[in-house]
Amino acid sequence: MTTLTVREAVYYSAQLQLPDSMSTSEKKERAEITIREMGLQGSADTRIGGWSVKGISGGQKRRVSICIEILTQPKLLFLDEPTSGLDSAASYHVMNHIVKLARQEGRTIVASIHQPSSEVFELFHNLCLLSSGRTVYFGPVSMAEQFFSSNGFPCAPLRNPSDHYLRTINADFDMDIEQGHGGSTEEAINILVKSYKSSEIFLQVRQRVASICEQKGGILEKKGSQASFITQCLVLTRRSFVNMYRDLGYYWLRLAIYIALCLCVGTIFYDIGLTFGSIQARGSMLMFVAAFLTFMAIGGFPSFVEDMKIFGRERLNGHYGVGAYVVGNTLSSIPYLLMISLIPGAMAYYLVGLQKSLEHFVCFALILFVCMMLVESLMMIVASIVPDFLMGIITGAGIQGVMMLNGGFFRLPDDLPKPFWRYPMYYIAFHKYANQGFYKNEFQGLTFPNNLAGGPPTITGEEILKNTWQVEMGYSKWIDIAILLGMVILYRLMFLGIIKLVEKVKPIIRAAFAGAPRQSKHV
Repeated sequence: MTTLTVREAVYYSAQLQLPDSMSTSEKKERAEITIREMGLQGSADTRIGGWSVKGISGGQKRRVSICIEILTQPKLLFLDEPTSGLDSAASYHVMNHIVKLARQEGRTIVASIHQPSSEVFELFHNLCLLSSGRTVYFGPVSMAEQFFSSNGFPCAPLRNPSDHYLRTINADFDMDIEQGHGGSTEEAINILVKSYKSSEIFLQVRQRVASICEQKGGILEKKGSQASFITQCLVLTRRSFVNMYRDLGYYWLRLAIYIALCLCVGTIFYDIGLTFGSIQARGSMLMFVAAFLTFMAIGGFPSFVEDMKIFGRERLNGHYGVGAYVVGNTLSSIPYLLMISLIPGAMAYYLVGLQKSLEHFVCFALILFVCMMLVESLMMIVASIVPDFLMGIITGAGIQGVMMLNGGFFRLPDDLPKPFWRYPMYYIAFHKYANQGFYKNEFQGLTFPNNLAGGPPTITGEEILKNTWQVEMGYSKWIDIAILLGMVILYRLMFLGIIKLVEKVKPIIRAAFAGAPRQSKHV
């Protein structure tokens, strides 16, 4: 998470992963020890940084990732190129610490390594060389050089062994090998693969695998986070709140744009009065708030997509579940959405001169708040289906555009075509309930002069609601707010369900579309 410091990132992760039986001081101490072991104490209070803000280097980010994974002292650890982006000294110290962990605590560590120095290469106990899925060598590091030499591919005296092995078996550039065998790289690979299968090392590996298979293992430990659901929710809420506070694009930029828009609305509809012409003006102003101000909530989608990437990685690593993430994200966003609803909302409300009582303003701000939360919930669903932020914004804007069209303003409810647009789309669109809630809140209790010929001298707000806006008067504005809140909960539950469904279905789809492997697999 780019807005957090190294210390915060590791400590929050410790709170999520370590059991509740550990005290807060013990968790902090574990986090500090891990930071020191990875040589990050000098940048512990530096923000991680990303595309918008400069932070720690790429190599330091990798070390932070390793810190987060070794907090729980796992029995088996996979590291994908842990030394990429590090200089030779940092690579050695990081890998040396990882080797110590393996020795002292009896862990198994599997690492793919990128261009290791000879010192780093010597730290490994075993080596696995693969070429296009075929096992070229799998055994002790100390015996690899002898294996290559005996097959006519000796390593030069002052050359790094790892460079020599990779150059010998890299078929991407099928050039003749300078030393030993004079054929192509493909021929060299075939010779080495064939030789390995008939070697004593291969037989020892097979015997070892067979003996392991005969052993009866213990009960597998419970996978995933050891912190309770409540602890996960509290930690995620706190972490998400800090991230939203520091990320300008999440809410602060939106707040500035909302203030500017509400100033525009307030000055265009300034002191609207109670004339006959103010009926249409009131309806237009309230529709703009219900439709376009809530539409702006998609502005935070890029920041949310970045959060989703972190969530996906941490969830797959077992740090916490979908439920805790939804609760944390919801609770942390409430203060910011309330602020955005109240400050710009008050400016627009009182500049226009809508009903003066506090109850009416609270209802106005509450509808705006719930609508923005609803749009954020909708964008969460979009993000779970369309992970690319540009496609997500287009998709979210399209969905809201359709809802806006049949929300009851551009086309009155009775005039909507009954198949599809009136039933069910009119009742699915949240703009219906937002518009009706705003209209009931504003028009009920007001009286306007009637300029229509042959009519009574005045016209009440209730008559305008029934005849002009075709509002359903069978229930109050508070029911409209309750329906909107219900839709927020429904959308959040849909997000949770989609994440769970994708988790189950994706492997099945991949298995169905995956072709038969071209070559045999080796484990």
